Amino acid sequence: MMATKAREAVTAGVRGFALTLMALIGSVTVFTVTLVSIALIPIGIGVFTTPLMVSVLRAHANQRRLLAAQWSSVRIPLQYRRLPRSVRGGVIGQVERCTFLLKDPATWRDMQWLLADMTAGAVTALLAPALILEGVFGLVLLAGLWKPIVEAQGTYWYTFVPVDSGTTAAFAAALGLVWLTVALAANPLLIRTHFKLSRAVLAASREVELEQRIDRLTETRHDALDTSAAELRRIERDLHDGAQARLVAMGMNLSTIEALIEKDPAQAKALISKARESSAEALTELRDLVRGIHPPVLAERGLGDAVKALALRLPVKTEVDVELSGRPDAPVESAVYFAVSESLTNAVKHSGADRLWVDMSYSDGSIRVSVTDNGKGGAAIGAGSGLSGIERRLGTFDGVLAVSSPAGGPTMVTMEIPCELS
Repeated sequence: MMATKAREAVTAGVRGFALTLMALIGSVTVFTVTLVSIALIPIGIGVFTTPLMVSVLRAHANQRRLLAAQWSSVRIPLQYRRLPRSVRGGVIGQVERCTFLLKDPATWRDMQWLLADMTAGAVTALLAPALILEGVFGLVLLAGLWKPIVEAQGTYWYTFVPVDSGTTAAFAAALGLVWLTVALAANPLLIRTHFKLSRAVLAASREVELEQRIDRLTETRHDALDTSAAELRRIERDLHDGAQARLVAMGMNLSTIEALIEKDPAQAKALISKARESSAEALTELRDLVRGIHPPVLAERGLGDAVKALALRLPVKTEVDVELSGRPDAPVESAVYFAVSESLTNAVKHSGADRLWVDMSYSDGSIRVSVTDNGKGGAAIGAGSGLSGIERRLGTFDGVLAVSSPAGGPTMVTMEIPCELS
């Protein structure tokens, strides 16, 4: 028990140090450059640099969202407005894009978060490693470090304990043990507090959140209708060009066989063989078509086993970890399956990875799935990308998609859909 708490405290300390660097280096740099870019808008330069810096700002905030979910199970919602499809290219389109991003309240919430992150956020995160280091330093003083320090500069103040002898060094060591004891209990709480502070600034008010949710659901409903219509056209085309054509040809062969059965049995026998082949090919195409609509393994064995079966067919070694206590509704189950399938397909095609990991779990009323690869990175959600299609698919069910993909990798695609398990 004590070993577990110690490991958690040390892990929280390391994470706190990393978060401090992100705040004091990353947040300060992004805030300064973004502010300068916005200030340059009146002379025209900022019109071109601001959209780029807002993208960097959002990537920085999204990275913190991912860490909040992974390290402390704190969910910070994505509430950015979607760029209208009517935005044109060229200089005019750049002006429209810049104006749209600056009118998005989420942009200014991100800027406020940078201020909070580089001040209160950095202090909260820094306390975690500081408690451990201060405690260890108290013990090191007792081990003999107090002598050269006192000889060099006289009495040394360790917190509020004046150290000038072995006795006072023992008091310092006792205080160090107190700091380590506090770290055991407080470090994980400090990291969680850091992320809750980020959520308090990044999350919109309830009214704004509901308004954005309505707009998003309206847009994704239209996307779902367009997708359904396109899917129906695809099924009709596949049936017409594939199975239907083979069945028609098989019917014509059977008519010919009927006419030749007595006149030319050998020819009739050859046609029967072709008809058998056509029926087998038509059956295979129908099975593939059905699998593309709703895989049988998904209906029969559930989401976890369906994803594991999907991983077995991939040319890249894939590890799947599933922790689901039940099954979601069929539409949600299908959406998650195909979202994972497309994420894996994108990773195999574009990442250059030789290992993939899929982690699926259920908590706080949502299914959370992360697809990670050790490839080259650089993946992003954008118009025409496979990730934007996944985002639209999840958006139909009020789900969200977050992507962390720095240059050089690794890439982590995180999906979350609210639902109930049966």
